[in-house]
Amino acid sequence: MKQVTLVLVLILGVVFGTAANKPGKEKEVKIKTSAQCDMCKERIEKNLTLSKGVTEAILNLDDKVVTVKYNPKRTDEDKLRKIITETGYDADNLMCVQSAHDKLPSCCQKDAEPHGHKN
Repeated sequence: MKQVTLVLVLILGVVFGTAANKPGKEKEVKIKTSAQCDMCKERIEKNLTLSKGVTEAILNLDDKVVTVKYNPKRTDEDKLRKIITETGYDADNLMCVQSAHDKLPSCCQKDAEPHGHKN
C-alpha cells in the first residue's frame, strides 16, 4: 500500500510540478554524485523529485551524474546539492552528510566496490 501511495504522490508531483512551470522557465543542472548502484539511483532520484520545484531527476550510473530539471523560482542548485548530501552522497565538491552516509546500506557507501545489482 505504501508503494502505491508513493507512486501516486510522485505522479501527482510531476503532473502538478510540470503544469506550474511556464515553458522556457525551467533550468537544468548536472551534479556529480558518489552513487554506486540502482538503490542509490532510486534513493537520489526520489529525494530530488519529492523536493519543491524539481520536475525531473535522472541519475546516470555510468558517470554518476544526476541531471535535474527544476523551476528556479522554487529552488536553486545549492538546495539541490544539499538534498543529495543530506541523502548520504557527495554532490560535486560537497561532501555527504556523514550521519546520512553511515545509514546507507553498505553496498551504497562510497568505499563499496562499484556494482550494478538490482533491487
